[in-house]
Amino acid sequence: MMEGSDTEAPSSIETQVANFRRAIQYWLDKSTIHIIPRWTLFVFLLAIVFLRIYLIQGYFIVAYGLGIFLLNNFIAFLSPLEDPTDVGGQRDDGLSLPSTAKEGKEYRPFARRLPEFKFWLACARGAATSLLMTFFSVFDVPVFWPILLMYFGVLFFMTMKRQIAHMYKHKYVPISFGKLKYKDAGKEKGEFGGGMAGSIGTTAQNGGGPAPGMMGGGGAVRRR
Repeated sequence: MMEGSDTEAPSSIETQVANFRRAIQYWLDKSTIHIIPRWTLFVFLLAIVFLRIYLIQGYFIVAYGLGIFLLNNFIAFLSPLEDPTDVGGQRDDGLSLPSTAKEGKEYRPFARRLPEFKFWLACARGAATSLLMTFFSVFDVPVFWPILLMYFGVLFFMTMKRQIAHMYKHKYVPISFGKLKYKDAGKEKGEFGGGMAGSIGTTAQNGGGPAPGMMGGGGAVRRR
């Protein structure tokens, strides 16, 4: 009996971990269309991190590391999926930057190296990890914070200057305009939360028969 309990314990723990990961992934998938609430949550986490660092007057190295991490992700967010300077890269997927005048006249959504959702997820994880690190004294390394702040400012200026020069040289803007927006996008309706609910409701209103549009199509075929 003891052996049986020992073998069942790991399986139950693995099941709970799998269910927990599945639940997190479910809510992450649900949050993809809610851009403003997601970034509001990130700003809230970032404000808590810096407020705690300000009140404690420590963990400045954690703030510096978080700033470098956010800067690297921001540069990846602004960069195209394929580097235009890579002459050996293939352009068959249609996601690369236009290289001719004809391609430049065509509308192409900007394909990022780091998509917006992954950019937000990385930033949120970084802010949450930094907040957790402020509760452990081992990360409170004594440093002179004005030097770190000055170094980060210089690094930010040089990095953004190089990125803007890259945009100007290859004539691209990391913003996509003209994306179609559909009414009630992402809202679940009906019992099953999908398109079948509307089809079932239409069928029920017609007394179990096909939808009016389908009958009209059938009539057109018979007239031919």
